[in-house]
Amino acid sequence: MKKDTSFLFKIIENKTILWSHKTNEYSVLEDLTAEIINKINNGISSREIAIELSEKFSIPEEKTVNFILKIENTFFKSKAKNEIVRHRKDIKRPKSFEYIKFYEINNVVFKVSYFSEKELAYVHPKFDHLTTDDTSYHQNEFEIFIDYNHIFLFVDSVFIGSWNSSEIHYFQGKFSMEFIQKIHQKEEHDWLGVFHASAISDEKKSILLLGNSGNGKSTSLALLQANGFTCLADDFVPIDAEKQEVYSFPAAISIKKNSLETLLPIYPELETSAEYNFKRLNKIVRYLKPNNTNFFAHLPCKDLVFIKYQKDAMLNCEKISKIDAFQQLIPDSWLSPKKENAQKFLDWFSTLNCYQLTYSKNEEMIISVEKIFNNDL
Repeated sequence: MKKDTSFLFKIIENKTILWSHKTNEYSVLEDLTAEIINKINNGISSREIAIELSEKFSIPEEKTVNFILKIENTFFKSKAKNEIVRHRKDIKRPKSFEYIKFYEINNVVFKVSYFSEKELAYVHPKFDHLTTDDTSYHQNEFEIFIDYNHIFLFVDSVFIGSWNSSEIHYFQGKFSMEFIQKIHQKEEHDWLGVFHASAISDEKKSILLLGNSGNGKSTSLALLQANGFTCLADDFVPIDAEKQEVYSFPAAISIKKNSLETLLPIYPELETSAEYNFKRLNKIVRYLKPNNTNFFAHLPCKDLVFIKYQKDAMLNCEKISKIDAFQQLIPDSWLSPKKENAQKFLDWFSTLNCYQLTYSKNEEMIISVEKIFNNDL
């Protein structure tokens, strides 16, 4: 009897990437493991598979049975859920808010109400450059307030969710998702995923810059936008399901304190811009306005660049394994749980070129990115 589960399989290089519908998780597997999962999923008994493996590899049947049981426990057994109640639907929304901001993205106006300075600090700095004085009309209204040690989000009077103090980054991600949906008139299921990356364009296509925090993604993005490229997004990069294109997101570029020496000669406005100390994240940042003039823009992407600034390093720009790139990309990404979108994501990823770019000289980094845009590497 066929198991009540669903998987997608995608062979990339010499590995199989498996997606589980139950958990919306991706795993990189050896071919044998993927083959066993596929057989179990199609109703072949563990006993039959164990006998076949025992004969094929001359291994005692007891060992092959134990191996298959481990696979079943990992990929087929339902995981116990320890769900935390994240909201109180009977919560009373504040009657007044201390801060009310209006943001204009092209011709779309948002009214965002913040209960206090604390809520304001979680969102406003990234969008301050979008503030408009024209408060006569707005299409969308967001409300943000803290109560019962949770931060609550309402959009157009609809409750979206609440998050405790250790989940602020989830709240910020959800706020951004609601924001991008309103800008582009798309629902959550219309998105393939959102990536923790920076996106740069040459107005024809885009490239994603990725890497761990502190590797220089945002600084590289700022340098590139000062040298003829357009900033599509920083930190929050959405890709749609229909065409698998990178969509613009209007947040400012986050500039850390240790990058100021490099960027001040290019962006003197950073000298007097507000500084924010995010103690929870252990970083001090200022925000730089992106040079994008069309926040409705969306462009194809065929290149991922894992970028790293390293003092005194020799320039190194080379293609890397797609599997290595996949394993770096997935942990910090939100990916659609919809099966159709998961298949599109796997198909899209299989077409990408993946690079590692390590540099110490800004000019060499810029030239390398130009070569990637021009398909010269």
